[in-house]
Amino acid sequence: MNNNAIQLRSVSRTYGAGGSAVTALDQVSLAFPKGSFTAVMGPSGSGKSTLLQCAAGLDRPTSGSVTVGDTELSKLSETKLTLLRRDRIGFVFQAFNLLPSLTAEQNVALPLRLAGRRPSKAQVREVLTQVGLGERARHRPTEMSGGQQQRVALARALITRPEVLFGDEPTGALDSQTSREVLTMLRTMVDATGQTIIMVTHDPVAASYADRVVFLVDGRVNDELLRPSADEIAGRMTKLEAVPC
Repeated sequence: MNNNAIQLRSVSRTYGAGGSAVTALDQVSLAFPKGSFTAVMGPSGSGKSTLLQCAAGLDRPTSGSVTVGDTELSKLSETKLTLLRRDRIGFVFQAFNLLPSLTAEQNVALPLRLAGRRPSKAQVREVLTQVGLGERARHRPTEMSGGQQQRVALARALITRPEVLFGDEPTGALDSQTSREVLTMLRTMVDATGQTIIMVTHDPVAASYADRVVFLVDGRVNDELLRPSADEIAGRMTKLEAVPC
């Protein structure tokens, strides 16, 4: 039985060709177990975003393979890849990307409506309650704080019950207190419901909520820490950023 939500085997991603080619990922092999919370960190240009995009099926590797559950992504057509992302993967970004004219419940229901499905009101209220916004269902984004808007974005990602939730700097636009509230919520999802989360972040405090922190340098896995403190992560990042290119 496959216990990994996502597995990368010797994944490389090169942009351009010839002398101007840039290798963003270089032979990366990583497994993300089901029900785990992984933070991905590294200096600017280390390949964090490319790793997330390849793992989530947003970008195709130049070589190597990415497997979601038991599905190998390279064998999928663009249409099947789109369906996989829609049905099995959730995304939360630094920008909340909410539609200002829609209420919280309408924003949350949008992914299912775009997929031609009609979510029940109970289903929408359930995920809003899960993120602590059961009472704000009829409020529009302009009537909410940044933290509340990010919770709506989180509920929108969870409405499809994704196997894996990807976060790209999900707390980057939030103040420290609100950031901790959202991170505690993510941690609880992993512990209480077995949600798998992969989060790119530059913030050692955010990364300390994860089970494991993977460090990238120049497109390669440089190191990883298990259940580290924010201070340990910050110390490791300082060393990585001090290494001359």
